[in-house]
Amino acid sequence: MVTAAIFRAAATVMLLVLSFSACQAQLSSTFYGDTCPNALSTIRTSIRSAIARERRMAASLIRLHFHDCFVQGCDASILLDNSPSITSEKFVTQNNNSVRSFEVIDEAKSAVENVCPGLVSCADILAVAARDASEYVGGPSWTVKLGRKDSTTASASLASRDLPRFADGLQRLIDLFESKGLSERDMVALSGSHTIGQAQCVTFRDRIYSNGSDIDAGFASTRRRNCPATFPNGNGNLAPLDLVTPNSFENNYFRNLLQKKGLLQSDQVLFSGGTTDSIVNDYNRNPSTFRSDAMIKMGDIEPLTGSAGIIRRICSRVN
Repeated sequence: MVTAAIFRAAATVMLLVLSFSACQAQLSSTFYGDTCPNALSTIRTSIRSAIARERRMAASLIRLHFHDCFVQGCDASILLDNSPSITSEKFVTQNNNSVRSFEVIDEAKSAVENVCPGLVSCADILAVAARDASEYVGGPSWTVKLGRKDSTTASASLASRDLPRFADGLQRLIDLFESKGLSERDMVALSGSHTIGQAQCVTFRDRIYSNGSDIDAGFASTRRRNCPATFPNGNGNLAPLDLVTPNSFENNYFRNLLQKKGLLQSDQVLFSGGTTDSIVNDYNRNPSTFRSDAMIKMGDIEPLTGSAGIIRRICSRVN
């Protein structure tokens, strides 16, 4: 009896291990090799066309992937619209009138559906789009592991809780990234994607009018020209996150921080006498070290695989 019980227990453990291993194994760079061999090239063509029309779209696509993965994992939950059963993540403070490029993902999804319907998830398209966007503007490239499924739910409450805010302090940012299994170095590297893209006046107004010791006076003066002091005047006016090379993906972001020219408070705190100063210095001195590892790790945050999740036919709603 005891032997049989031990055998049954061991068998149960083995099944759990095999199930876990199978789930993990489903994320693979060759996941669509047999079922949809043209998936990646189809996505790449669509993404490059979108960025060619508007260079800023590269930053938006990278940010969209980031804002997806930080809420429920990399499951395309951010793409879901409001419905009777879903409260969309699109309208929380960190996303509303800020996160964009949804239509680009829709275009890529439509193109892939024409090639191989019902096989490629929106979550995978988000991950591939971020890589292709980075590569197109001179940033790092990486091998994307594939096989994610799409969620059938979204969580506005988790989005509000887990996504960084533009005025967050250093420890708050460290805690948020650590909760997703990302180190301080990962956090600084991912923040470096702010070397491209733009921010709205409302997100940096307090910083440029603070006359604080952590902002270059000339930089603040320049930014005030298109960002009135009185709320809500000019709230949506845009400024490049990197004034020097706003459309190129390189390490100038880190040089800006050293010169107290980080546009957002959540950027400048990375070089403010804290534990991440040395990492910023490293990335400033060694551009080649600012590469793709952090993006790969982010794309691995809690993916849905196997039977956990679906393949949405349209990314903004559940089938």
